[in-house]
Amino acid sequence: MHFLSRWDSQRLSTTTRGIPLVAGLSIDEIADQHWRPSRGDLALPALTFDETAFAANRDLFLRWCKGAGVTVAPHAKTPMSPELARSLREAGAWGTTVANIQQAAVLLAHGERRLLLANEIGGLAAGRRLGAVLGAYPETEFYAFADSPAAVAALAEAALIADRRELSVLVELGAGRAGARDRAAVEATIAAVLAADRLVLGGVATYEGAVATSDSNETMRAIAALMERTIETFALVRAAAPRLPLIISAGGSAYFDIVARALAPVAHGDGNAIVLLRSGALFFADHGIYARALAELDRRGGLLVDGAQRSAAEGFRPALTLWAEVLSRPEAGLAIGGFGMRDASFDQGLPVPLRVFRDGVAQQGLAATLSVTRLNDQHAFLSLAPDSTLAVGDVIAFGISHPCTCLDRWRVIFALDADGVVTRALPTQFG
Repeated sequence: MHFLSRWDSQRLSTTTRGIPLVAGLSIDEIADQHWRPSRGDLALPALTFDETAFAANRDLFLRWCKGAGVTVAPHAKTPMSPELARSLREAGAWGTTVANIQQAAVLLAHGERRLLLANEIGGLAAGRRLGAVLGAYPETEFYAFADSPAAVAALAEAALIADRRELSVLVELGAGRAGARDRAAVEATIAAVLAADRLVLGGVATYEGAVATSDSNETMRAIAALMERTIETFALVRAAAPRLPLIISAGGSAYFDIVARALAPVAHGDGNAIVLLRSGALFFADHGIYARALAELDRRGGLLVDGAQRSAAEGFRPALTLWAEVLSRPEAGLAIGGFGMRDASFDQGLPVPLRVFRDGVAQQGLAATLSVTRLNDQHAFLSLAPDSTLAVGDVIAFGISHPCTCLDRWRVIFALDADGVVTRALPTQFG
């Protein structure tokens, strides 16, 4: 099934955020409209996607991975776009990461055939659900996490229902979230995999972001300790599976450099293992949490890409922009914007005004005088100078913080070219 096939027969209309036409249009007619969000052509609010920035981020990260001796299965939970997952794989990604059975089903239905389910799935009922999904795609190379004999039993049930000869299990080591907490739990999980029919050991996994704190030095110490435990756990898995190819998986979008430095030598020394990162938000970057994380990465020395040192903060460009109109100037020092918690992420910081447009013309310097102070469901509160020239109907472009919890609010995002013109609509599949 082609990614857009189920959308081709549908007409997008004003019932979809961003679409201004009551009569509607098909998804392949959108490029012909030459809409510019800066002049209010879209029904605002709307979320746009800079394809050039995304492609540049993708290429930069894949080049860094190659030089660092690691691979990546980008986390599809961020955009839940099979089209973007495919583009990442075709550019050189190892495969695709998902977080649950529904996400796996979406990616499998759209042609992905190498998946890492970076999570436990639940109990035996979940195992039967996963088995039903995998049974429809017998050629799929599939890996999943387990941190206990109970989690292993669920995966064994999935393999049985799917009639798979084998399903690969990564033993998850944890701190702060899921994952085996000590050697005894790791050994019990390994033993359960070895005792199960249709399961094989696939490696070891962890997530360093789970031990991060607001204290940078403490975070570095905690991640270093977790990497040491991961290496010890890998040795246990390797001893139990001396000839199998194994995966060592960690690495989100903030500390992937630390993960690579710690784990790549282990995989290289083993000779039959790979380090598999699971970064997802990094391909979109942002103006908030990941902007700060990349600046922190630069303080750790930046990125070595093609033999040259690169700034991560300068190299990765934010790819998402939220557009909204000014609805009201009810009192001095306050404006109300036409978006809210239904439209933007707010768990890791509020949106940041980037540019202001009036009748499609940029108003120089005005955005720098604005700040978002809080959100309601459908309203944004903007602080501004009492004598600000910001007017009702002005269009504001906002940067966001945390792509994962912004994209999931949108059924359709709009791709922009370098001139700020909509080139296509990109459906999402969050369910």
